[in-house]
Amino acid sequence: MRVSVHSFWVSQSKKYYFCGMFIRKKKNPSGVISIQIIDKSLGKYKVIRTIGSSSDEHVCICFVAYKVYKELERILKLNGINLSVDKVLNIAKTITTLKIKLPVSGETVTKTMLITAKHKTISQLFDQKFWEMI
Repeated sequence: MRVSVHSFWVSQSKKYYFCGMFIRKKKNPSGVISIQIIDKSLGKYKVIRTIGSSSDEHVCICFVAYKVYKELERILKLNGINLSVDKVLNIAKTITTLKIKLPVSGETVTKTMLITAKHKTISQLFDQKFWEMI
């Protein structure tokens, strides 16, 4: 079994890290399973990064999930967010983002609703400048 892993970074144009990002497995013609980070935020599948491959898909998926978890843990610690990854993800699930298309100009306005004190503790994760610094 061969597992190759590369560190990944979300492109700077992606404003919301938690919204629209998914991990999928894709079987290659050689029979090897690749793990890809996919962005579906604009309604289309866009491969952000392929981060692992293996002939044993279960091992590869577990390894990639662990790597993503540890990377998020590192980012939280580095930026002084004293919460576990699980707590941050549970808080992020309760945050609502509104996208409104203005009728006259056709412009789309996006607003993330950070209402509770818990939301505000992770608010910097929803700031594009935060992800540009990483």
